[in-house]
This record gives sequence, structure tokens and C-alpha cells, in this order.
Amino acid sequence: MLKISDQIDIPEVDEGEYYSLRTLKTPGMGRLLAKVLLVIVFLGIVGLFLPWQQNIRGSGTLTALRPENRPQTVETAIAGRIIDWKVREGQFINKGETILSLAEVKEKYFDPLLLTRLSEQIEAKKGGLEAKESKRSALTSQIAALRQGREMKLNQASNKLKQAELKLISDSTSYETEKVRYANAENTFTRNKSRYEAGNISLTKFQELESKFQESYAKVVSAENKWLQSKTELINARVNLSAVDAEYQDKISKAQSDLAATIADIYESQGSLAKMENEYANMVIRNDQYQIIAPQSGYLVKALKAGIGETIKEGEAVATIMPSTSDKAAEMYIKAMDLPFISVGREVRVQFDGWPALQFSGWPNVSVGTFGGIVSVIDRVESKPGLFRILVTPNPNDEQWPEQLRMGSGIKGWVMLNDVPIWYELWRQLNGFPPSIYENGEVKVETKK
Repeated sequence: MLKISDQIDIPEVDEGEYYSLRTLKTPGMGRLLAKVLLVIVFLGIVGLFLPWQQNIRGSGTLTALRPENRPQTVETAIAGRIIDWKVREGQFINKGETILSLAEVKEKYFDPLLLTRLSEQIEAKKGGLEAKESKRSALTSQIAALRQGREMKLNQASNKLKQAELKLISDSTSYETEKVRYANAENTFTRNKSRYEAGNISLTKFQELESKFQESYAKVVSAENKWLQSKTELINARVNLSAVDAEYQDKISKAQSDLAATIADIYESQGSLAKMENEYANMVIRNDQYQIIAPQSGYLVKALKAGIGETIKEGEAVATIMPSTSDKAAEMYIKAMDLPFISVGREVRVQFDGWPALQFSGWPNVSVGTFGGIVSVIDRVESKPGLFRILVTPNPNDEQWPEQLRMGSGIKGWVMLNDVPIWYELWRQLNGFPPSIYENGEVKVETKK
């Protein structure tokens, strides 16, 4: 029979006394784990919307921005034999100080008085050149004198030619006159002969006329002889004019030939003199090359040729110098796919080998042990297959790079891009997409400066 009442007393049951109740109850650790998991899932979902700064990774070594500040080898300009080292490895040397001394190894330069002998040869060559210059001056004066004498002789011969021409004209006129007179005398003699034969004139008169006739004939013959002699003299005057011109032309040509030969000798002597002076200057410079001088201040980090008495060839390196400079730069290599997103002036976070660091690439502000840099140089051609080199210099607005760093130390770097949500970065990494650079929902085109 049921006992129904408004007040029913239900006794309290101790769940710990019953196994079934204990098994049906949710364990406390399970509830705590569920709460923790819910919190983690919530925080993970919220964390997906946190900003993440995209970056491009690269690695490389520490170098110098300016080429002259990078490690360099010191080479010898001449072949020689090492006789003395002036410095030791690791020592700091100033520009212009002697690194080592060399001795000559070529027999051509063994003579200790080689410069003196070359100087004497140069002076002798200069003396010969001066003598040839004097000869050239003498020949030039001789040619001028011959030309002047030629003009005088030609004028004299021309005058004689004119005199012969005038004399020929005069003798020709005299000859013609005598011919006329002879014709008249002949006519007179013929008429008077007839008269004499007729007895009209006396023998004395006839003989007088005959004498005049013979005298006229003699004058004609004499005038003809003078005329012919004048013709001969005219021919001789013309021949003499040509002979004078040919004679002096031959003398002038010979003098000009001697002058040309002398000038050729002068040029050859000048060439030989220039060659000897060049050899002398080379010897002076070579004497200075026996001391290998430091091209700039720095530390001698490695001696490539060490032994005393060891011979070296022209252009062979003898030592390596590390210039003392604070011109540090990180030489990083970037994939070709990422290169378009890098521009000069981009910020970089750099981690150095041997320098403790904790890097969060997406949150550079919380990174520890890394140093700020700026992209200063971007190569226009690939340095390695598929990789391009960039040079990163210290950021003046960030912490200074450590002084303990050495050239050639390994580095890792992250070129910082723009902020994106973490979920987008995860999605990009899973799909292998390149970084994106968006601003206000629009693509920002980056140009290299």
C-alpha cells in the first residue's frame, strides 16, 4: 500500500557506496580536460585571426658592403725569392708598411749597376741624337743654299741665252745686209765687165770694181760665218741652261736624300731612346717591387707563401689582408620566386651563427638575439642557380651589430613583408603560394629603387 503524503522524507544516498553510481558519474579530470580543450580550441580559433608578418627567408655569410673592404689577397708584381718577412699572421699593419722583401731570380736583372749602365746608354743615345739633329740642320741649310745657287745660275744662263738670241738676230741682219751688198756689187761688176770688154772703161777702173766685188763676197762669207757661230752659241746657251738645272737638281736631290735618311735615323734613335727610357723607368719601378707593400690598413690573416728562400711567380698571391672596417653587410641568397617581393629599403631580421637567438619570424618584435637590417643591394643577375644575392646593411634605427662578428660568418635572415592573418599564412604555406603584398585590399606593386 502506497503512502502518499505532502511531506516525504527521502534519505540521502552516498554515491561512493555504490559502484554503479560511481561509474555513471563524469570524472573530474575529464571535465577539466574538456574545459582545457575548449579553451585551447577557442584560443586557436581566435589566434587564427591574429596578425602575422610575412617574411622571406634566406641564408648566406657576413661580408662588407664596399668591395675594397672585403678580404683581399696581396699579390707580387714580379717573380722573386722571399728573403725576409716583416710581419706575422694576425698582426695589424698600416697602409704602406712592408709585408715582406724579395730578391731577384732572373739573370737579366742580376747586375747591381744595371740602372747606371742604362743611364749611360741613354746619355750616349741622346748624344748621337743631337749629332744627327746637327746633321739635319746642316743638310737643310745645304739644300737651301743649293736652291739659291740654282736660281742664280739659272738666271745667269738665262741671260746668256738672251744674249745669244740677240746676237743671232744681229748677225742674221748683218748677213742679210752683206748679201744685199754682194748682190749689188755683183751686178755692178757684171755691167762694168761688159763695158771693159767693150773698151768703155779702163783696166784700172775694172780692177778696182773687181776688187770691191771680191771684198763684198768676203764680207758675205764672214757674215755667214758669224751668223752660223751665233746659232751654235744659242744652242750651247740652251744646253747650258738645261745642264745647270739638271746639275743643281741632282745636287738638291742627293742632299734631300741624305736629309731624309738622317731624319729616318733621328726617328729610329728617338724610338730607341724612348725604349731605353721605358726600360729604365721599368727598372726603377721594379726596384720598388722588391718590397711588397700593404695596399691598405688591416690584419694579416694568412700567409700563402711562408718559407724563407721560397720563390714566387709574377701575380702570385703571398698573403691575405682583412681590412679594418666596420662596413659590415649580410650577403643573403633568395629564391628567384621570392625576389619580386623584395625592394631596396625593406627591413630584415638577421641571426648570426654562434650568436644565441630566439626568432619568431612572424612576430619580429618578440624575437630575441636577432638584429635589424635594411636591404641595400639587389643583384640583377643570379649568383647561384635559382638564387639571387642581396646585401643587407645594419638598420641605423635598431641595435648595432656585434663587434665580435667576423667576415665569412654564417647568417640567416628574414626579409619582413606585410601583416596578414595567421589563417591566411597557413593556407598560403599549405598551397605553396608566394607571399602577397596587399594594402587596403589592393595589390601593391613594389618597384626596385
